[in-house]
Amino acid sequence: MARTPPDSLFPDYPAMPDCRFETHLVQTGFPLVAGLDEAGRGPLAGPVVAAAVIIDLACLPEGLNDSKAVKPAMREQLFEAILASCLVAVGSASAREIEATNIRAASLTAMRRALSALAVRADYALVDGRDLPPGLSCPGRALIKGDARSLSIAAASIIAKVTRDRMMTRAAHIYPAYGFEQHMGYGAPRHLRAIAEHGPCPLHRMTFRPLRQD
Repeated sequence: MARTPPDSLFPDYPAMPDCRFETHLVQTGFPLVAGLDEAGRGPLAGPVVAAAVIIDLACLPEGLNDSKAVKPAMREQLFEAILASCLVAVGSASAREIEATNIRAASLTAMRRALSALAVRADYALVDGRDLPPGLSCPGRALIKGDARSLSIAAASIIAKVTRDRMMTRAAHIYPAYGFEQHMGYGAPRHLRAIAEHGPCPLHRMTFRPLRQD
């Protein structure tokens, strides 16, 4: 898994994500720049979900920001605006895949799948975090705190977060005892009590504590 050195082209983080990385890449011969991000590394249950987004620099959704910086209602609005104005694809890795490898490897797999699922081949990928997923179909760069620096990655963070939340809300109808619609699989007290009372369900990540049995 390739790692890229700390970014030196733009060392100062902006107050909000912007298009400086995308603009620079377009000007240097990479017209289709995809932002990649994931959601769901920390929960005890459910998949890790990633998104790949190619934004239109001339038609940016108003208020676009890192998913962690906007309220849920605004995330939903931005989700629809991104779908309407950008090229978007989603990939995921299941709880079983997370158990078979680890959450870092599964997250990178989900991001590679999202990039491959785009309707067009990206020329370059901007990836949130320290690592480039192995086997990308184009050159790429990993950006630490990329969701707070790049609008493409911020858009991917919105798509990944809202998609995963919707998946876990649907999962709550299948496994109602766990309250997935409230905590999205994270280790909230209600979730831990439900696991203690009912045991794990097929969505639980059995290599995560406290589910892991050493």
